[in-house]
Amino acid sequence: MYYVCSRKQITMLLDHWIAYNKSEKRKPASSEKWSRSFIKSISWRIIGTLDTIIISYLVTGTLTFALSIGAIELVTKMGLYVVHERIWNRIHWGKSNKK
Repeated sequence: MYYVCSRKQITMLLDHWIAYNKSEKRKPASSEKWSRSFIKSISWRIIGTLDTIIISYLVTGTLTFALSIGAIELVTKMGLYVVHERIWNRIHWGKSNKK
């Protein structure tokens, strides 16, 4: 079963939606949860670790050594990134206060 809306109904719904979103109190967009910072660190580390493994392999010529370097780098830099991200989240410099 389909429901067909008139233009007037759609316009009313959009007006109500816009008014609701303007009046709703939200946290500033610049603040992040720990879980978001953690997930961002994982995705970034995948890219960074693959880069480290490739460079290590090109320099050493040994895949085992390159994988070892990549594994150590993965763990240490992920933790450092989360801490770095959380510190920068507290710094207000360069953030806009648009609401």
